[in-house]
Amino acid sequence: MRTSPLMALAFGALAIFLQNSPARAQQPVDVALVLLADGSGSIDPEEFRMQRDGYADAITSPEVLAAVRSNARQKIAIVFVEWGAPESQNVIIDWTVIDGEVAAKRFADELRQAPKLTFGYNSISNAIDLGVKLLVGAPVAADREVIDVSGDGPNIGGRDIHAARDDAVAKDITVNALAIRRPGSGVALSNNIPLEDYYRLNVIGGPGAFVEVAQGRENFAEAIRRKLVLELAAAGAGPRILALGE
Repeated sequence: MRTSPLMALAFGALAIFLQNSPARAQQPVDVALVLLADGSGSIDPEEFRMQRDGYADAITSPEVLAAVRSNARQKIAIVFVEWGAPESQNVIIDWTVIDGEVAAKRFADELRQAPKLTFGYNSISNAIDLGVKLLVGAPVAADREVIDVSGDGPNIGGRDIHAARDDAVAKDITVNALAIRRPGSGVALSNNIPLEDYYRLNVIGGPGAFVEVAQGRENFAEAIRRKLVLELAAAGAGPRILALGE
């Protein structure tokens, strides 16, 4: 059976449509943010709950919601990951578009209720690699892409931390960090330097990259809230360390 020129043209148009339809299906957002939270063996139950509650409270806070609204599209996309050993990175909540209080509360409620899945120790590098993979396959088209690492210790296992960070930065992804320091924490220093300096030298990278410092349970929620506002509302001014009160 011979195909007429008209049918060939129609088939060609259909092929082009099918080829391009996934890209068209991507929802435009201002920021795509991967939250990589430490779920390793150094995180005790109190610290684990502190992180979950801190992120849930921050995402629903008026300050963060105002930061979301300050952008052109007034919507962001977030995925929440907890990491531990090189073979233990778990997506706790998959990509979710936050465009107001209802979506933020739904995300926060899921986060509070989800069980802990991670085990082992401190592969920040493999967690960053997963963050890059999630951004590459994200169902959204973002003006800015950010990976946010929170933890209380250095990179231990997995591939080289600098290689993971540099690969992310090469894809125009900004990597920020939150250094958790609290009384009784198993790890306060790394390589004989303060943890925030370790993160500044080895973890963060890209335009406006920064390290936030959280000290104690009460300051932790505030640190997360301020970090999210900085990430979602505006670009930064170069690598730096931020401490509460600055």
